[in-house]
Amino acid sequence: MKFNNRNIELGSNVQLGKNVRIGDNTIIYDNVVIGDDAIISNNCIIGEPLNAYYHEPSYVNPLLSIGSNSLIRSHTIIYAGSEFGPYFQTGHHVTIRENTKAGSHCSFGSYNDIQGNCEIGNFCRFQSFVNIGQQSVIKDFVFIYPYVVLTNDPTPPSENIKGVFIDAYAQVGAGTTVLPGIKIGKHALVGAATTLDIDLNDYQFATGAPAKLIGDVRKMPFFTDNQRHYPWPRNFSRGMPWQESGYEKWLAEQPNH
Repeated sequence: MKFNNRNIELGSNVQLGKNVRIGDNTIIYDNVVIGDDAIISNNCIIGEPLNAYYHEPSYVNPLLSIGSNSLIRSHTIIYAGSEFGPYFQTGHHVTIRENTKAGSHCSFGSYNDIQGNCEIGNFCRFQSFVNIGQQSVIKDFVFIYPYVVLTNDPTPPSENIKGVFIDAYAQVGAGTTVLPGIKIGKHALVGAATTLDIDLNDYQFATGAPAKLIGDVRKMPFFTDNQRHYPWPRNFSRGMPWQESGYEKWLAEQPNH
């Protein structure tokens, strides 16, 4: 990709780190901080103003912070008032609303729609066409596969919002709908095309529409190289912090282990 510096608009109080590159036809609104070595591709809107901008003459854009070494691909829109750690990535045509907080090494695939007021941990991966409802809480190392919807309104339309909670290392299979207020435990697995209307404890596996509990993933017949695949960190390390050392050694070195 060539960076031609054409038709780039920067608002007031924009802070760009070292070696930040910005593509053509990109707008960066007021009060945006972008860390070193980040890339903002063509046709992006960074720091999109909130609804009050259109009604309140005294409106001030809330701070938006994007960490170092991030890659924001074309046609991404990120609203003001959010915070993203280093090595944050988006695919194309991603929309992220205000008050979203994500840790380091998070990846949001093309056509993701993050509806704001969400808390997302570190090393989370959302593949394409994922919709995350407001007040969702997603912990570290969670993988969400294409066309997953996390809902939040049990009696739509209402103000009775109940976000989904997904604990660390959980996996949510493609085409799944998770109903409002559902809790998914650590290392839990949700099969593809599930309508999840029940809470899952740690290591539980559920699938179906409506969902049915199948068992403990540690005992299910999923195998990689002739050993049980789950918990998955023992068998998958690409891009993870245990890529060099292996999961067990890395885990033993963690302060809260």
